[in-house]
Amino acid sequence: MRNKIKFYILFGEMFIIILIFSLSSKNYAATPKLVSTITKAFEDIEDWLMKIATPAAAVAVGTGIFMRKFSFGDEERIRMGKKIIRGSLFSYAFILAIDLILSAIKSLI
Repeated sequence: MRNKIKFYILFGEMFIIILIFSLSSKNYAATPKLVSTITKAFEDIEDWLMKIATPAAAVAVGTGIFMRKFSFGDEERIRMGKKIIRGSLFSYAFILAIDLILSAIKSLI
């Protein structure tokens, strides 16, 4: 019984909070300061990820190449080096594709 009451109270509070935030932006015809701050923070994080992704991918590919080069015939190290190279290139391509998609969405909005 208490759990139901707590749930309804929490649900009601969340509904009121969401209602207040949704109506306040429509009344003033502007983006709330919190939303613009969060948007700016996400853009900064995206820029930071793009700046760090290229060197990280280069280090991972270099590590895989050196692992293959200095494996001295050990099949496990050769296989692991190939996995590292392939995984880092796919990850870097995925990050670039996400950046491209976000840029396309941002241009449409």
